[in-house]
Amino acid sequence: MTMTSLLVFAGALLVAAGSPGPSVAALVARVLSKGARDVLPFLVALWIGEAIWLSFAVAGLAAIAESFHLLFVAIKWLGVAYLLYLAWKMWTAEPDMPGDSLPQSRSASKLFFAGLTVTLGNPKMMMFYVALLPSIIDLRSVTVIGWMQLVATMLVVLVVVDLGWVTMAANARKLLKSKRAVRIANRASAGTIAGAAVVIATR
Repeated sequence: MTMTSLLVFAGALLVAAGSPGPSVAALVARVLSKGARDVLPFLVALWIGEAIWLSFAVAGLAAIAESFHLLFVAIKWLGVAYLLYLAWKMWTAEPDMPGDSLPQSRSASKLFFAGLTVTLGNPKMMMFYVALLPSIIDLRSVTVIGWMQLVATMLVVLVVVDLGWVTMAANARKLLKSKRAVRIANRASAGTIAGAAVVIATR
C-alpha cells in the first residue's frame, strides 16, 4: 500500500466522516445530554463498526452482506428501536443543572451496543468504501498488511473527527446555564437522535 493511496483514502474519509450523519447525530446528542465523561464505549463501538464495514469492502464481501440481508435488517431495527428509546428518555429527563452533580454513568455495555447497532445498521460507509477503494487501490492485490494499513488509517481519521465532535458538543454543553436551557438541549438532543433513527429506518 503506497503512502499516496493512504493519504487519498484518508482525505476522502475525512470529508465523509466529517459530514453529519446518524452516527455523528447520536454521538453529539449523547454528549449534549449526558456529557463526555463516559462516552468512550460508544465511540469504540462506532470505530469497530466502521472497521467491520471497511473489512467487508476490502474483502469483496458486499455480496455476503447481501446474503445475510435479514441479519443486517434485524441489527438495523434493533438500532432504530434503541435510538428511539434514548430519544424518549432524553425528552422526559429532568434537567440537571451543570454542577448539581457529576454526569451519571451509563452502562458501558449498553453504550457499546448502541454504538454498534447505529453503525452496523447504517451501511452507508461500506457503500462509500466500495465506491472509493477500487479507484485508489487494486482490491485483488490487498494483503493482510495492506488491510491493516487501511484500517489503521481509518481509525486515525475517525478518532480525530469524532473527538472533534465530542469536544464541540462538550463545550456547547458548558454554555447551558439554566434548567430551561438544559431542558431545551435535552429535547433538541432527543429530536436529533429520533431523527437519526428515522434516517436509518428509511434506508
